[in-house]
Amino acid sequence: MKYLDEYRNPDIVKKMFEEIHAITTKPWVIMEICGGQTHSIMKNGIDQLLPDKIELVHGPGCPVCVTPLEQIDKALDIASRPDVIFTSFGDMLRVPGSSKDLFMVKSEGADVRIVYSTLDAVKIARENPDKKVVFFAVGFETTAPNNAMAVWQAHREGLTNFSILVSHVLVPPAMEALLSSPQNRVQGYLAAGHVCTIMGWEEYIPIAAKYKVPITVTGFEPMDIVEGILLTVHQLEKGTHKVENQYARLVKKEGNLPARDLINKIFQVSDRKWRGIGEIPLSGFSLRPEFENHDADKVFDLGEIKVDEPPECISGIILQGLKKPHECPAFGKKCTPQNPLGATMVSSEGACAAYYAYHRFEKTKSEE
Repeated sequence: MKYLDEYRNPDIVKKMFEEIHAITTKPWVIMEICGGQTHSIMKNGIDQLLPDKIELVHGPGCPVCVTPLEQIDKALDIASRPDVIFTSFGDMLRVPGSSKDLFMVKSEGADVRIVYSTLDAVKIARENPDKKVVFFAVGFETTAPNNAMAVWQAHREGLTNFSILVSHVLVPPAMEALLSSPQNRVQGYLAAGHVCTIMGWEEYIPIAAKYKVPITVTGFEPMDIVEGILLTVHQLEKGTHKVENQYARLVKKEGNLPARDLINKIFQVSDRKWRGIGEIPLSGFSLRPEFENHDADKVFDLGEIKVDEPPECISGIILQGLKKPHECPAFGKKCTPQNPLGATMVSSEGACAAYYAYHRFEKTKSEE
């Protein structure tokens, strides 16, 4: 297929692998931020073709996975109400809360609907003026423009029955939180290409300088990822630490300025809790005060909810790159896609789901 096959060309990828093997002299730990990259790595066996000295670890770049239990329980509370139509993308419906998930609430009679665009939820609100319509706004910076546009459209039309339950998180603060941890193992980053398509890569420059780590903005095709690793290893071996843009066909340094302007008009940066990690200051979006009548937290006056994580689930440690999914005692046994303990097993971008789908049940040489 034109414009796709070239990014899966085995001859080009083979030469890149040969170069990585030729230049690698020391052990390095590289983290891919995005869960989409994790799945591409597992599916294509990229990690198994790298030198033993290079270890890939998997970051918190799955927005479903880092949505805290408290937020899931808020969604369950709202969805259970008889005057509510609760809308969400499909990947959130099987994410377990403290006692159930949205599919269970739907089976109990709640009006829970899967939508394919936030604007679909606005349309539902327009067509059902006697119902409160809520959209579960989960995501990184990538999906923020769509959700901002939905709020803007509802506000402009005066749809007071439309609100969003905001669970937006931001990548750069999470990267800093991991790098500043005493347990940090990450020496280089593959930054998430989709996030950078919206936000650009200027925010990463001070992070690379402060923590002396190379950061490579990387796409999702096999060639993208291997080239991103190659560029990162080149820097690690040379002892340099700058931001490079492998995904130049889509990402500009400044990002998508109209999208960023829309985000800033609707959202403000705020503290945000991450599932399994804890609260990271200024690591998320919340609605600006002028749009609070579209803020489900305020519309339903939910207050604070505190819930303990399942003790068997180590997803928080996995999302920090400290352990791999197969190192969890529950992996593939008590925790499966059919009966998940945490979101990393059920999300289409979750690391545990990737390991389960591609039968990675044992350690590789680089992990031993």
